[in-house]
Parts: sequence; C-alpha cells; structure tokens
Amino acid sequence: MQSIKWLPLVRTITTLAPKYLPMSSSTSTLLLDSYCKSNTHEVVYTKNRSIDKMIRSGNFDVAHDIFDEMITRDVVTYNLLISGHGKYGIPEQALYFYSEMVSEDIRESPSTFPSVLSICSDLGFYREGIQVHCRILKVGFGFNLYIGGSLVGLYMRMGLDDLALRLFGELNERNLATWNLVLRGICELGRFDDLLGLYSEMQLDNMEANGLSFCYLIRGCSNGRFFNEGRQLHCHVIKLGWANSNIFVANAVVDFYSACGSLNEAKKSFLAIPFEDVISWNSILSVYADNGLFSEALDLFYTMQFWGKKPSIRSFVALLNLSSINGNILFGKQIHCCVLKMGFDNGSVHVQSALIDMYGKCGEITNSVSVYESLPKTTTECCNSLMTSLLHCGIVDDVVEMFGLMVDEGIGIDEVTFSTTLKAFSKSVLASLAGCRLLQCCAIKLGFESNVSVSCSLIDAYSRSGHVQLALQVFQQLPSSNVFCFTSIINGFARNGLGRECLEMLEAMIQKGLKPDKVTFLCVLTGCSHSGLVEEGRLVFNSMKSLHGISPDTEHFSCMVDLLGRAGLLDEAEELLQQAPESGDCVMWSSLLQSCRFYTNEIVGKIAAKVLLELDPNDFAVHLQVSKFFSEIGEFEASIQIREVAMARKMSKEIGHSLIDLNICY
Repeated sequence: MQSIKWLPLVRTITTLAPKYLPMSSSTSTLLLDSYCKSNTHEVVYTKNRSIDKMIRSGNFDVAHDIFDEMITRDVVTYNLLISGHGKYGIPEQALYFYSEMVSEDIRESPSTFPSVLSICSDLGFYREGIQVHCRILKVGFGFNLYIGGSLVGLYMRMGLDDLALRLFGELNERNLATWNLVLRGICELGRFDDLLGLYSEMQLDNMEANGLSFCYLIRGCSNGRFFNEGRQLHCHVIKLGWANSNIFVANAVVDFYSACGSLNEAKKSFLAIPFEDVISWNSILSVYADNGLFSEALDLFYTMQFWGKKPSIRSFVALLNLSSINGNILFGKQIHCCVLKMGFDNGSVHVQSALIDMYGKCGEITNSVSVYESLPKTTTECCNSLMTSLLHCGIVDDVVEMFGLMVDEGIGIDEVTFSTTLKAFSKSVLASLAGCRLLQCCAIKLGFESNVSVSCSLIDAYSRSGHVQLALQVFQQLPSSNVFCFTSIINGFARNGLGRECLEMLEAMIQKGLKPDKVTFLCVLTGCSHSGLVEEGRLVFNSMKSLHGISPDTEHFSCMVDLLGRAGLLDEAEELLQQAPESGDCVMWSSLLQSCRFYTNEIVGKIAAKVLLELDPNDFAVHLQVSKFFSEIGEFEASIQIREVAMARKMSKEIGHSLIDLNICY
C-alpha cells in the first residue's frame, strides 16, 4: 500500500528536478547561451525601433548615438540608416554605412540594394553603382524584381538605355513601377518612337497603365510632335477615366495640344479641368505665351490674379520669354516686379535665367549683367543666359572671355555653353584656327563631340574661317546626322562658294529620308548664286513648292534675284522680284542694282536706284551704291548730289574685317 502511494510523488519530483536540482556544467552552459541569445535579439530589435523613430523625426545625431552604443547590429540596423540618410539625411553617409556593413560581413537583404542603387543614381555615383551591381550578382539577388527595377533605373540615368532595356527584358516579373521607370527613362532620352513601342509591349504584357504612365507617354508625344498618336492616347485616357480623375494627365493633354500647335484643342482640354486647379491655369498661360499670343496671355495673367490663382515659375518663365520674343521691355519689367514681389527672384534658377535673357534680348545688356551679378549663386544656366544675351547684343569678345571665366571658376559647362562660345568665336576678330581647335578639344574631352548643337556650331566656326575641310570632317564624324547638321555643312559650302557640293549634299540628305526645310533651301540657293549655277538654282527654287510643299520666302526670292542678276538675266530677275512678297526688300533691289552696274543696264538700274533710296534713305551704303551707279553711267551731277545728301545726314560706313586666317611665311 505504501509503495503504491509514493509512486506519483516520485514522478513529480523527477519531472521538476531539472528546474530545482543541481545540473551538470554542460547543461547549464547550453541553457545560459540560449537565454543570452534570446535577450540579444530583443535588445537589437528594441534599438532598431528607437533608431527608426529618431530618423523619422529627423534626429540623426540621436540615431547615430544609439547605433554607436549597440554591441550587436544586424542587417535591419544598417538598412534603417542607409534608407534614412537616402531619404532625409546625407546620401553620402548612407554609402559609408553600406561600406561598413559589407566590411562587417553582414549579408544584405533584398531591401538593402534598392536604397543603395537609388542613392548612386541620384548622386551620379555611377562607378559605385556598377560595383553594387557586381555585389548583387555575387550574393544571388540578380533576379529580384525590386532590385532589377533599381538597376534599370541606374543604367537609364547613366544613358546606357540599351543595357537598361536588356536588363528589363531579363526580369522574370515586371510590375507597373518598373514599367513606369522604363517609360520615364526612354522619354527623358528622347527616344519617342521606342516609347510608343514600349506602350504596345506593355499592353501585350497585360499591364494596365496608370496616370503616371500616361503622363510620360503624352509628354513623349508632345516632344516628338506625334499628333495622331497623342490623340489616340487622349481617347484612351478619356475611356479609362484618367482625364477627369488625374489632374497631371489632364494638364499633360493641354501641353500636348499646345506643342502640336492645336490651340483650340488645348483650350478645350483646359476648360474641361476643374476651375480650382491652379496647375491648369499655369499650363494654359504657358501655352498662350509659348505661341506668341501676347494679349491672350496677358488677359489670362490678370484673370489669374483676380481669382487668386498664384502664377508658377513656369508661367513667369513663359511670360519673360514672350517679352524677349516681342522685344517688349516695358512688359518684361512689369513681370520682373511681380517676380520680386512673389519672391521668385532668388528662389528659381529658371526665373533668374529668363530675366537675364529677357533684358539681353531687349537690348538692355546693363540690366542683364545687373541681374547676373545679384545672383546668390552662379549657375551654368544663368551663365549661358548672359552669354547668349551678350552674343545677341554683338559683344562677342566678352562671350569668349566669360567661357574662360567659367572654366577657371569650375562652373559646369554644357552643350549650350560650347555652342554659344563657338558662335561668338566665329564672329570675333580674335577668331583663329588654333582657337577653334582648342574649343573642339575641350568639347571632345567633356563628351560633347556628338552633340548636334555643338557640332553644328563647330561646322559654322570652321567654315566661316575658310577651313571647309575641317568643317566637313566634323560633319562626317557625327554618328547620325539630322536636318540641322546637313543644313550647317551646306551653309558652310555655300559661304565658301562651293555650289556643286551644296547640291550633292542636298541630294544625299533627301536620299537619307530627311526633309529639307526653308533654311536648307536658302543655303543651297546661296551656294548656287555664289557659283553661278543658274539652271540648277532654278530647279531647286521651283522644286520647293512643287516637290517639298514649301513656299519661298523673301530670302529665297532674294537669292534667285542675285543669281539671275549675276548671270546677266536682268529682265527675268526684275520679273521675279515683282513676284516676291511685298515686291521685294532693300537687299533684293541692292542686288539687282549691283548687277545693273556690272552689265551697264541703265533702265532697270534707275528703277532699282529709286526704289532703294525710298526703302532705306538713312543707309550710307545705299547712297554710296546709288552714287556709284550714276557716276558709272555718266550722270555725275546726280552722283554728287546723292553723296552730298549722305554727308549732310552725317552717315558713315561700317568698317569690316576678315575672319580668314592667312598662313604667311617670313
């Protein structure tokens, strides 16, 4: 009986023994390690939450103190500091923490790499970004969707769009955010044809576009002037309801119709936007200003102020540009006052740049320089605006000097800087072959040798100084030539009297599928005129309307009058001149008179002389030309009388200079 009663008690003691009875040393060590490990995880978790809280509140110093006090850190700790510095703090500090994390042999998590890659992309640390890509492949995260999207964004920002698209195509899965990343990159790179192709591929991938997607697509149609494609997108946007629900899409539609010159459609799209939206007001104001509709833009500007709608930076820039185009300095100064009143004078580089440009284009270069000197910080954009203003006012030597100043002070130089400097240099008395070569070397060193505007300016600078072969070499080295490049080299040939080469280049341009514009034909006709290619000039002039649908302007008629006059076909030249817009200008009649002097045609010459004096009675060159004509036909009294009139009006002839370098050996 007693043994049976004690059995339950023995079992109870045996069960409780591990908790209360002495244990072996190995057993106690194992349990202690387990307890410490559990406690360590809890401490790290608590510290991480504190770091996260401090970062979100902006207390980075406190977050760093907590981090320094931690004996043990994990991947979450470093991720918090990396992403926190990337979003709210010092991005460079985030890369330091990532480097420390790798050196501590703490393995990254999938959320580590998107933060690091985003920082490398934003700061332009492309070399470091490629190193991170190698690290991603090493640790085996190459097929992660979010990491892959960040890599696509990095290579898009680097301009390696083909590599970015290849990575994009290799992703096992593609979400909407990744698609939008690619659409944005392709749009910013100007590959508008590829943008529409990506949208078709996106639809085949059963991925439904959102408002951000349509903003990029519509912007691409705006920049590429794809009117039909843009209208189809507009219909699709209306069908899906984004036109009414997304204000950014609605304003993108307004900008699209404006860029394509369809102002009525732009206005209809604006009226469909809710009245309260201030973005749409600024959009339509910019539309009016960009299209030169001065009164409409001014009325809308006053209406905005009446209804309490605050103009944006974009509106002020558009209004200042409108003032520059019209040369309306009074309106420009009024807008400047509004800019000062609303505090945009020191807060926006774009407004500062537009102010400098406005005063320069209106001929008040002193005010342009004053705005530049009052800037709190000198930027590339403002320097470019001052350089273009100086060039517009004919102060070309100061443009070249300012380029040197930008180099000395380490101010960033872009394609606008190079293009403006080359234009000024080609017109300066300081121009030389060595100077052009030096600027070309600088452009090549900084990676602008393939830029269209820089290359065209180089072609112009070389051809102006007589070095046509060097200009042709620049043209031939371009990876792809557009209308502007062809026009530049044709102009260079024409300036140096190479008419045959002008015609050959025009033919090559057409065979390449490029459509010549009015400037291209003007350059070709000039080359024909300087080379005496009468029949070829006739064919080019007649083909403008019949084959290319381009109506000749006054300049085209002037070239043909000069061409026919040089060939002695004065009757045909006079007949063509009568067909010109407004019966010709001073340049046409001067050209005709010059031909009459050469071929001693008194009848047509007297008509041209009379019209010339009526068209420009205050030009000394006109009086001198007419005086010489009457002297050459034997009417000396008329010649002396015209000279006396010019002397009485105190006219003077502008002194010219040559831009041709002569290699003289002594």
